[in-house]
Amino acid sequence: MQKISYRRHRFHPDIIRQAVWLYFRFTMSYRDVEDLLAERGIDVSYETVRLWVLKFGQAYAHRISKHRDPAFEVWHLDEIFVNIGGRQMYLWRAVDGEGTVLDVLVQKRRNKRAAAKFMRKLLKNQSPRPTRIVTDKLKSYGAAFRDMGLSHLHETGHRLNNLAESSHVPIRRRERKMQCFKSQKSAQRFLSAFGPIYNLFNVHRHLISRRTLRIFRYQAMEEWEIVTARE
Repeated sequence: MQKISYRRHRFHPDIIRQAVWLYFRFTMSYRDVEDLLAERGIDVSYETVRLWVLKFGQAYAHRISKHRDPAFEVWHLDEIFVNIGGRQMYLWRAVDGEGTVLDVLVQKRRNKRAAAKFMRKLLKNQSPRPTRIVTDKLKSYGAAFRDMGLSHLHETGHRLNNLAESSHVPIRRRERKMQCFKSQKSAQRFLSAFGPIYNLFNVHRHLISRRTLRIFRYQAMEEWEIVTARE
């Protein structure tokens, strides 16, 4: 597991963890986090917050991914347009049958090769293997799955992939707040960290009672304290 060290940082680890948590948990800019910390008497610049997010965000997300339960057996794949540096690119995303984000990949194309690359990445990083793969009717999926021997798992149909399509909403919010992603690399880096952290705190509050919400919220914060602990 990736080690986390807070050595040579002027601020206490609790402040760093809080800043990174605020940025990923809520739709905030670096300056928003700076203002919230200032209200608590912590004088830190937005540039310092940005460096903390870049350094620790990926490490926290990697640890959360190692702790999570195996993915649900049904996978939903979808792709959306994103404007990066004035160019139209495609964000490929996969969620399981319970809405948990499995992986993301920013690519310049949405052809057969791009679909196959995303699927290979999923199969490499996820277990167990899916029993069904649900997509929209983009022909690139069918062509890629035929070459990979996955056609028997593939399903398309009216409204079957609503789960994946509706899961794009948090990404669109962040994209607007960030005034679009600045580069393919920075988009991939942010989204790779955002997914696991979003999964940890996404407790589907509209489906559970208030008492259960308190329990899930406590468990999420407890796990956050574990994965962000220093080594």
